[in-house]
Amino acid sequence: MKVKEEKKEKKTAEQENSTRDLITELGLLTTGTDFESDVQYINIIGSIEGHNVLPPDNKATKYEHLIPQLIAVEENPKLKGLLVVLNTVGGDVEAGLALAEMISTLSKPTVSLVLGGGHSIGIPLATATDYSFIAKTATMTLHPIRTTGIVITSETTFDYMRKTQERVINFIEEHSKAKRDEIIRLMNSNDNMSNDVGTVLFGKEAVETGIIDQIGGVSQAIAELRKRIEEK
Repeated sequence: MKVKEEKKEKKTAEQENSTRDLITELGLLTTGTDFESDVQYINIIGSIEGHNVLPPDNKATKYEHLIPQLIAVEENPKLKGLLVVLNTVGGDVEAGLALAEMISTLSKPTVSLVLGGGHSIGIPLATATDYSFIAKTATMTLHPIRTTGIVITSETTFDYMRKTQERVINFIEEHSKAKRDEIIRLMNSNDNMSNDVGTVLFGKEAVETGIIDQIGGVSQAIAELRKRIEEK
């Protein structure tokens, strides 16, 4: 009897350690024996890390960690939907767009929730789902793309940056109710941010522009996702 209890305690400890590792490393919630869910929850927090590794003191979401999770949502018959929770400052444009494209092409219902902030490339990620929510106190910063490292001042470089920015604008336009002219206007505004170009949108403003669908929180986002799962 004692041996069985020791094995049970060991198994419980291993499950707790596994859950803690998933939350720490990937920002994912795993379901244990006490709670079974048919919804996958994914967090996109801090900076979105792309091909280059960020310094160890940066809180980062590694896109290569999320790719298999998104494929699992599509492939796993037990998973009926996806909830994406965002609190990100943005990050690598190509990595962010890659994740956004994956989310937008899932065949199962998807809902996003912006808490705190969904800045820069976080905007396409928030709009990639079937329906999006933003907390009243959350903000979203829409601005032109940036580049780091060596910049060759040639027309070819500027053309590439313009084309990359077009990719971001096109994605937001296609996956939200926001109008293209309004997206460009807000992106290039020079009277909203004191030391930068762009616009900071608070929760209500993000909804009014059509970028986000609705003001709401966790319960509203889960309720919307459940409704869409039932309808499907």
